[in-house]
Amino acid sequence: MARESLIKRLLPHSLLGRSLLIIVTPLVLLQVVSGVVFFESHWDKVSLRMARNVAGDIAALVALIREYPESGDRDRILWLAGDPMQVVVRLKEGENLPNTAPVANDMMEEMLIRAMGEYVGKPFQIDAHTMDREVIISVQLAEGILEVVTPRKRLFSSTTYVFVLWMVGTSMILFGVATIFMRNQVKPIRRLALAADDFGKGRDVPSFKPEGAAEVRRAASAFIAMRERIRRQITQRTEMLAGVSHDLRTPLTRMKLQLELLGEGDGLGALKGDVVEMEHMLEGYLAFARGEGGEAPRPERLDTLLDDIVAQARRKGGVIDLHTEGEITVALMAAAFKRCVTNLVDNAIRYADHVSVRAGKRGAAIEVTIDDDGPGIPADKRDDVFKPFYRVETSRNPVTGGVGLGLTIALDVMRNHGGDIELGDSPNGGLRVRLVLPL
Repeated sequence: MARESLIKRLLPHSLLGRSLLIIVTPLVLLQVVSGVVFFESHWDKVSLRMARNVAGDIAALVALIREYPESGDRDRILWLAGDPMQVVVRLKEGENLPNTAPVANDMMEEMLIRAMGEYVGKPFQIDAHTMDREVIISVQLAEGILEVVTPRKRLFSSTTYVFVLWMVGTSMILFGVATIFMRNQVKPIRRLALAADDFGKGRDVPSFKPEGAAEVRRAASAFIAMRERIRRQITQRTEMLAGVSHDLRTPLTRMKLQLELLGEGDGLGALKGDVVEMEHMLEGYLAFARGEGGEAPRPERLDTLLDDIVAQARRKGGVIDLHTEGEITVALMAAAFKRCVTNLVDNAIRYADHVSVRAGKRGAAIEVTIDDDGPGIPADKRDDVFKPFYRVETSRNPVTGGVGLGLTIALDVMRNHGGDIELGDSPNGGLRVRLVLPL
């Protein structure tokens, strides 16, 4: 499990990164296999063959010197060897090589040592570092040291570097082409994700249209159709709820007027209370319907909006303090958001003696926390309180609470902004309501 978790962390998280990984991995493997095959079958063989050519020339010189030991013949042999063999040869008479075995520092020297052992069969030393473009090969003869200076290009093939450069160059070109191509393929998916995110935050995306590959176009078309169905369903539900609530207010108003004309009598007070409660419930239904209206998000000063809400709560008699971290500007449906926070603050001051409101930026989101010192909400009921018409206090007494739509409206408003509401324990001893609003 730990290994799988490590692999997941190391792998790219974006579609572009994973697509490029799918393309690049076979390309890298192909280059590695090609390189191994090249170095094993080509470079080794070519290097050994070139070293054997040089060692063969030196062996021929040693044989000629042995066959013609006279000084004049030997000088002529050394002079004649220079031009056709592309080497400079001289004999250091009376000198001896140190009694040490030659050491190879790279593949060229390793192949040359191997070839010299096969062809010459005499003590020798190799100096490939004193001169930049030549290699000095010293062979111990009876007369002295035979020193052969041969060009390095006779022992080393530049095709190795050419091959590596071609591999790396073509790989980078292919990688660049693949990156450009994959980025163009990923762009429609990113636009689809942004359109879905904007729609979830209540923003209109009129310019969005299907584009890209066939599968992405189908997904975009399905999103557009889904968006229209959701809008139609929301509009129908909102209009139905608003219409029903509005139609019920007319007979309710007549009932209220008739009760006032009847004056005070037995049971009339309770009946008037029922009418007031029904009117209060209808106001809640209308507020719930308005919560999904067509208000467009606009840049708003959140700190100013919270100042207004807190001032209104103080006028109702609530003890509440506010702290905002400087000026906070964010795209909001101002009326809906104000209704959301007002519902939460009203709930807090209804049950608590002291309420505090805090707002500030946290990463890529704005957080608003409302803390109180009231009785709070049990942890096992915190999910249920967001359900329509659910109340922790089960009586329908409007004095102890509303109709059970306040938190539902607040959650709908936050979800329409792309945010959320979380309930928890407040450090003041009551309930903490945390509103998360993405930027």
